Amino acid sequence: MTSKTGVLVIGVGSIGERHARCFQSTDRANVSICEVNDTLRKEVAARYGLEAAYAGWQAALDSDFEAAVICTPAHLHIPMAIELAGRGKHLLIEKPLSTSLDHVEELRTAIATTQVHAMVAYVMRGHPGFQALKAALDSGRFGKPVHATCNTGQHFPTYRPAYREIYYKDRATGGGAIQDGLTHMINTAEWLLGPIDRVAADCAHQVLEDVEVEDTVNVIARHADILGSYTLNQHQARNESTFTIVCERGTIRFEMHRQRWRWVTEPETPWTDEAIGTLERDDLFVDQATSFLDVVRGTALPPCTLDEAVQTLRVNLAILAATEDERWVEV
Repeated sequence: MTSKTGVLVIGVGSIGERHARCFQSTDRANVSICEVNDTLRKEVAARYGLEAAYAGWQAALDSDFEAAVICTPAHLHIPMAIELAGRGKHLLIEKPLSTSLDHVEELRTAIATTQVHAMVAYVMRGHPGFQALKAALDSGRFGKPVHATCNTGQHFPTYRPAYREIYYKDRATGGGAIQDGLTHMINTAEWLLGPIDRVAADCAHQVLEDVEVEDTVNVIARHADILGSYTLNQHQARNESTFTIVCERGTIRFEMHRQRWRWVTEPETPWTDEAIGTLERDDLFVDQATSFLDVVRGTALPPCTLDEAVQTLRVNLAILAATEDERWVEV
């Protein structure tokens, strides 16, 4: 019987706690945590009966584990990943990879030197709806994609009630709609359509109370000769996301809130629908944990590689620059 993998989850705010819970649910990991907040650390450790809970970074580093899940604010991701890779620990790094390109090459070198596996937690690549779009595009049945639109929004205070107190309130720690929410759609779009090479964008703080970062953003983009448009708000009443790709010989669409993907190939004809099935909120993260454990064991490739996450980071930074300068920005 295969032994369990020792997994250290670093930072157990809402996403870190979810990772701890989901890795534990695979029954393939011995989960420990590192968290400086005493109350939070004790509560999470007790709630899930975890292997160990460390208050200090050094004590956690010196403990016995094979792989780490980095769930700290984004500006800490790369420094922590470099130290962990240097110790031969496999890496699952939360999105976005960072808030700047500083030390990316140092991280690449550390990973290559110790030959550890690295994966970035852009979880939407594992969603069966987006996988259906990917398979449809790869099959060629609809022809070349030419235009993509993504419209997404949710009531952030309902889903992340602590947003006022966490990293979200400051762009420097990975906050705001662009780095927190839109980055998922940008990464997914690049996976489906190829890298974005230039962007123009507008954003504003419109509604969310007690923060000043943007909660609404509109982006127009070019994936080479494919036109894209990506919009997000974090305050609408309904949690809805629709991703549409117009191709030469038809249109395909994933409606996340309706759990279906659909296609149409002729004018004035009805859509053909295919149900995706209902997903619970943890399902994608359990699948991601399983994928990462397979990557650690060398039996699978990362759904999102470090290089792909670096590309999305470049797009994040270009969008931020475009909103400040009100101009097209090359990625």
